[in-house]
Amino acid sequence: MPTPSSAPSRAPSYATVLRTPHAARTFGAALLGRLSYGIVPLALLLALKDATGSYSVAGGATALFGAASVSLSPARAALIDRHGPRRALPPMAGLYAALLAVLALATWRPGAPPLAPAALAVAAGACTPPLGPVMRTVWRGMVPDRELLQRAYSLDGVAEELLYVTGPLLVGLMVAAARPAAAVLAGAALVFIGASALVASPAVPRGPLGAGPAADGEPAATRLRWTVLPGLRLAVLVTAAVGLCLGALDLLVVAFTEARHQGAAVSWVLAALSAGSAVGGLAHGAVRWKAPGRVRLPLTAAGLGAAVLSAGLSPRLYVLVAVVAVAGLFVAPALTTAYLLADESVAAGQRTRAGAWVNTAFNAGSSLGTAGAGLLVGRMPLALCFALAAGPALLCATGLRFPRERREAAAPPDRGGATA
Repeated sequence: MPTPSSAPSRAPSYATVLRTPHAARTFGAALLGRLSYGIVPLALLLALKDATGSYSVAGGATALFGAASVSLSPARAALIDRHGPRRALPPMAGLYAALLAVLALATWRPGAPPLAPAALAVAAGACTPPLGPVMRTVWRGMVPDRELLQRAYSLDGVAEELLYVTGPLLVGLMVAAARPAAAVLAGAALVFIGASALVASPAVPRGPLGAGPAADGEPAATRLRWTVLPGLRLAVLVTAAVGLCLGALDLLVVAFTEARHQGAAVSWVLAALSAGSAVGGLAHGAVRWKAPGRVRLPLTAAGLGAAVLSAGLSPRLYVLVAVVAVAGLFVAPALTTAYLLADESVAAGQRTRAGAWVNTAFNAGSSLGTAGAGLLVGRMPLALCFALAAGPALLCATGLRFPRERREAAAPPDRGGATA
């Protein structure tokens, strides 16, 4: 719960975050590079479709691109933790951009053989630089104060949400003026320029991003095992449940609008989700919370699940838009809390990997949720599909929060600190 409004000191604002030395420059560079991630998936899909003439090849290659990017994210983050972003990020971003550029050239004209572009797409996905996890770890170094860090993470999450809305719009503009492959080329340029500017910032250290012992005295270079770190495990599992819920929701919204012969309205529903997430993220970051992250995280997941469950009962489209906007209020707070909890749960030299695990859990959950909803739609009532989509978030809240509280009530006080 938030502290009373009569607290004697004012909470630091988002402007305070951006006035931190080098923060605006570093954050701007990271956002420039991360804009590529909002552009490339759709641009790649359209470019492959134009070049091969096959929806199946385009869809399959894009799915493999995403799978390689998501599944190898912790491994790439481990390279950042071990060698530092100044050494590891430029070659990673350079190779990723080069592969995208070659892919753009290979798909510039129709008639491309399907195998070569698909192989290039998989290779590019495997090299995706983890700009989001790196930026969140850099935030930790720039704003060590916990309240200010919460605002920095909230600002980061809202900005990232807006990038994923802006990216497809930019692709539409570029496709209208040129070929889809030109949008792939633009994505390559953005990630290379953004990553280069990020590592050139004075806020990015020359060595590894973090150093120091873990809470249990193990060295920071120890292999990260999220399954034995309670705080990180909670962040990963709840974030996966949130991803499952949202991945299913996207497809269920399409089914809802098409069942009422209003398919064009799907963009409004998803825009309401993004707008709700932005509002919720900014509001969450501006509040001083008394409850720890391990309590707030399951509660935000429960709020999301309850809203998605209610969305399936919407009698009209405008009701669905309103309920989905309410669901969005919980998305950015859940992700922000998960990243903060993961950050607090590990040694300083493992924070990039911890953030990457949370990111991977969300993306993998989203993909599984979309696939699962695709199997359910048409085989059972739509309201039941919404209820099943809400299930992971609701079950996560009841299954993780309350047993943990019972264990903690019977246990002696912990040492605090890194194992949240």
